[in-house]
Amino acid sequence: MNYQVLARKWRPHNFTEVVGQEHVVKSLTNALHHNRLHHAYLFTGTRGVGKTTLARILAKAINCENLQDFNPCGVCPVCREVDEGRFLDLIEVDAASRTKVEDTRDLLDNAQYAPNHGRYKIYLIDEVHMLSGHSFNALLKTLEEPPPHVKFLLATTDPQKIPVTVLSRCLQFNLKRLLPEQILSQMSFILEQENIAFDTPALKLLARAADGSMRDGLSLLDQAIVFGAGNVIIDDVRMMLGTIAQQPVAEILLALAKNDVRGILDTIKEIAGLTTDFGEVLTQMLQILHRIALVQQLPDSIGQDFDNEMIAELVAMFNPEDVQLYYQIGLLGQRDLELAPDQRSGFEMVVLRMLAFRPVAIESVSSKSPPERVGINEGQYQEKAARNYQSANVVTLREAIKEKSPDQWVGMIAAMKIGGMTRELANNCVLESLDERICVLRLDPGHKHLLGSLSEDKLQKAIQAYCGKPVKLVFNNEKITADTPAIQLTKEREDKQQAAVDAINSDENVLALRERLDARILSGTIEPV
Repeated sequence: MNYQVLARKWRPHNFTEVVGQEHVVKSLTNALHHNRLHHAYLFTGTRGVGKTTLARILAKAINCENLQDFNPCGVCPVCREVDEGRFLDLIEVDAASRTKVEDTRDLLDNAQYAPNHGRYKIYLIDEVHMLSGHSFNALLKTLEEPPPHVKFLLATTDPQKIPVTVLSRCLQFNLKRLLPEQILSQMSFILEQENIAFDTPALKLLARAADGSMRDGLSLLDQAIVFGAGNVIIDDVRMMLGTIAQQPVAEILLALAKNDVRGILDTIKEIAGLTTDFGEVLTQMLQILHRIALVQQLPDSIGQDFDNEMIAELVAMFNPEDVQLYYQIGLLGQRDLELAPDQRSGFEMVVLRMLAFRPVAIESVSSKSPPERVGINEGQYQEKAARNYQSANVVTLREAIKEKSPDQWVGMIAAMKIGGMTRELANNCVLESLDERICVLRLDPGHKHLLGSLSEDKLQKAIQAYCGKPVKLVFNNEKITADTPAIQLTKEREDKQQAAVDAINSDENVLALRERLDARILSGTIEPV
């Protein structure tokens, strides 16, 4: 009967134990170190991120008799009394239940008296935005010029409702929403200390469901322990949350990448046996597509992800353009899901719409003539190059080796349909040699930062698919004298821009305006059509 919920039992008692709010902890410990304590602090942030906890820790630290590295010691009478809720100089108020001006006046009447046995008398007002306008007015004067022995610690989830006159008198700290990784790590630590068996995938589901709140996460963890009869197992958590794991969603995306309609519909049929909330399934698809898009543009970001292997596999299978298209279709599909006859059919139509509007690959015949390089758009330029240098389905490796021209590498890049950092790496290389065993690319030492295991691996796989052989990719870091595809594109843009400037300067109407009205052309305003 004396059981204490995890959120209360494992509430931090000093700054070291606080998770995910390092920016606030650093500011508060520095203030204690240099004895520059403000008379009023305001902690803001969503529910369950540590506002009241940090306020209590600061209240302990301000009055602690034996600070340890500016952390409350936890053993002196002050620390023990604060932890037990019987420290007379810490007055905690729930503003939601004491909104009247009379309550505020009664509270502040005792502010003039010295603390009982602490250094400071501390007023901790939780959910301060719930005070009435008259209560804020009553608080304002004391907040502006408090007695030297008084500190105010305010906490709120809605700072917009607090008058600016009050905000301007407080030192404000915005607490961050916690990352799923931080919540997962804390859950793992707690369960290990409690000697409770758990599955890591189950904790991942709970960490995502917590939605940035540690308290919500620990409440869900308490519920999962009871639901699982003392264990935290993935199947129990999935049933408890009424949701599905990400594996079926990943299978849908894999089938989508392969254009496998039957595989998609079979997976949806399996999902229908687990849940009827296809809105949640679509939300998970959008979350994964978002993470794929991030990794395609910033490969290093995959290290911060839960499911690195799954994301890496999907990144290699999708073009960035397809990811953006699918995300937009899914986003609009969320709005239309409620209008469908039922959620399952609505979800099926969203996925089938993704397949229906998927861009068709460029199909053309190979040609020995160099590509016509007209225009300044990279996509247009490489699309025209692709018409002359087709993918491995059309151009054989023998033909690729035989025809090694300055424009061949441009055509290969277009035909391989690579994107993101992989395409940026390829655009800054020149083709040095290519045979049935090895492909040597020369990369200027100034662009070595583009090299990375992920982009190199993706480029090698694309070249192997293009050539139809297990070609090994080698980079030669030497000075490049020939023009890379990136330089060619830049020159085309410059030529196009110069042609536009020359056309404006030689235009008869422009010349007449300059001569008769003393008009002038603003530099930098001319753009090619």
